[in-house]
Amino acid sequence: PEASYGTPEQLKQLIDAAHGHGLMVFLDVVYNHFGPDGNYLGRYASAFFRHDQHTPWGDAIDFRRREVRDFFIDSALMWLNEYRFDGLRLDAVHAIPDRDFLLELAERVRAETGPDRYVHLVLENEDNRASLLEQGFTAQWNDDGHNVLHTLLTGETQGYYADYCQDATDKLARFLGEGFIYQGQKNRRGEPRGEPSAHLSPSAFVLFLQNHDQIGNRAFGERLVSLSDPDALRAATVVLLLSPMIPLLFMGEEWGARQPFLFFTSHHGELADAVREGRRGEFAEFDEFADAETRARIPDPNAVETFEASRPDFTSASEPGHSEWLALYRTLLQIRHAEIVPRLPGARFFGSAALGKAAVLARWKMAYGSTLRLELNLGPVSVPLTAPRGAARLLFSNRDLSDGRFADQLPAGTAAIYLDESNER
Repeated sequence: PEASYGTPEQLKQLIDAAHGHGLMVFLDVVYNHFGPDGNYLGRYASAFFRHDQHTPWGDAIDFRRREVRDFFIDSALMWLNEYRFDGLRLDAVHAIPDRDFLLELAERVRAETGPDRYVHLVLENEDNRASLLEQGFTAQWNDDGHNVLHTLLTGETQGYYADYCQDATDKLARFLGEGFIYQGQKNRRGEPRGEPSAHLSPSAFVLFLQNHDQIGNRAFGERLVSLSDPDALRAATVVLLLSPMIPLLFMGEEWGARQPFLFFTSHHGELADAVREGRRGEFAEFDEFADAETRARIPDPNAVETFEASRPDFTSASEPGHSEWLALYRTLLQIRHAEIVPRLPGARFFGSAALGKAAVLARWKMAYGSTLRLELNLGPVSVPLTAPRGAARLLFSNRDLSDGRFADQLPAGTAAIYLDESNER
C-alpha cells in the first residue's frame, strides 16, 4: 500500500467501508523479490538472500531459512487478520523456487484466519502449477486464456504470443474446455510447461482480457479497444463475463477508455536512466523497434507526462461509444449475478470443440444439473453450427440471432451463451 494515499488506520477504514457495501478487498503482495530502490536489507541481513541463485531483481530470497519464511507468512497474516483484507494475490510465484514455502503459507493462512472465515489466495504463476490449486490456493490468473484471446483479437504473434498463434483455434478450445492451454506441452523454447487442469473447477481460473502487465508492458500501452475489431472484442467480453471462470476487469475497459496505460515509475538519478534505457532495450527484438530512433519514441517511464497520459478519461464527451460499452458491461454483469453465480458451486468443464477458424463450442456443467453452452466466433466469416442446442435458453448474444438464416451458422464476431435447465434438480 502506497503511504501517500493515507495512513494505516485510513486503510483499515477503507476496508471497513467496503465491507459495509458488501465488497471484498484483496491485496497484491510481492513475496518473490524486493524493489531496486530503497532496499537495504541485503546490507545488514545478507543471509536473507541466497547468493547462488539470481533473479532479474538480484539475489534470490532464501526461503530455506525458517526466519525468512516466518517474515513473509507473518506479513500475510498481518494483512488478513489486522487489516481484514479478504484475500491476497501473490505476484509471480514462479520466481519462488521453494514450493513447500507456498504450501506452508497456505496452510498457516487457513489455520490462523479461523474456520468461519474464507480467505482467497490467488496466484500469478507462469508455470501453470495446477496442483497448487488443490493445496490451499483458491485460483490462478489464467495468462493462457488472455494470450490466445489477444492473439485472435489482434493478430499479434511476436514475443510470448508466438506460443499461441500456431493452432490458435485448438488452443482456444483447450482453454475453454480445460482451463490451461499448456499442461505439460512444450513452449516455443522447447521447454515443457504446466500441469493437467481439466479436473479443476472453472472458478479456479481468473480470466481477463487486459491487466496492468499486458497493457503496461506494451511499448505504447495501447488498450484492446484500439487494437481489435469491435464486434470480436464484444464477443470476447461475453466470454469474460458469462463463462464460469472468474472475471477480472482492468480500469477503464468497462468504459471503452482509449487512453493508454503506459509503463511509468518514479525513480531518480542513475536508476531512472537505467530503467529508461532498459525499457527501450526490451523491444530491440521486435521488428517494428529494430532501429534506435524508433525505440527512442517509447515514452520515458520517469516523465510525469507518461503518468498523466495513463489516466482514463471518464468524462462523457471524451470519445464516442462509451455509453454503449458501459451498458454492455452492466447488462452482462447483471446476467452473471442472476444466472451464473448461483450455479457456480460444483461447476466443471464439459468439453469443447473447434467449429471453424477462430470459432469454438464450449460447455460447462453447472450446479443443479444445468449446462452452460458457449458458441464463439472470433473469426472474420460465419461458421456452421452442428451440435443441437436442445431446450437451452439464450442468455445473451452480442449479435441479433433472430434472423432465421442464423439457425445453423454463427456470424463473425459473435458470442452466444445458452443455459439448458432441463436437467436441473
